[in-house]
Amino acid sequence: MLKSSPFLYVLNEMLTNLLCNQIKINIMETKAFQEYYPDHLSHCYGCGTMNEHGYQIKTYWDGDETVTRYKPRPYQTAIPGYVYGGLLASIIDCHGTGSASAAMYRKENRPMDSEPSFRFLTGMLNVKYIKPTPINTILELRGTIREIKGKKVIVDVRVLAKDEVTATGEVVTIQVPDRYIKDIIEKGNG
Repeated sequence: MLKSSPFLYVLNEMLTNLLCNQIKINIMETKAFQEYYPDHLSHCYGCGTMNEHGYQIKTYWDGDETVTRYKPRPYQTAIPGYVYGGLLASIIDCHGTGSASAAMYRKENRPMDSEPSFRFLTGMLNVKYIKPTPINTILELRGTIREIKGKKVIVDVRVLAKDEVTATGEVVTIQVPDRYIKDIIEKGNG
């Protein structure tokens, strides 16, 4: 592996973004679930479109499954050549909450930009690490909606690297009203 060269890092980022965007255009909708979030909900480190330092994952429907593709950065490592587990937990979490929101819109037969909005927070996250996850590939997260019951949605997520499952997650999400999140923001900024 090449050591830290700014030129090679930027080139790698550009090629990764080009490849990921090409995949999205070919098999998925053009607007990610997270792109429907209002500004005050777009700061999450994992999925916030307004967080310039975050992962900014993007999740789409692919039939009855949800899919996210993410290219780990060279510094997101545990041991040379492999992704650290915290990254996997984080992207499983954000994939799950985005999937829960989209699933509720789908269940209600509503467009994702309609009001009132469906927003979900993680109530419980269980991650099972199956094998080391290589860092030099695009990770694919596949979500299946296991249950929608009242304000709770359970999403099962698989992380695949080079078509092999390296981790799985169970994300139990709870729907929260938009006012709840605004109140938390106001208290935190007060």
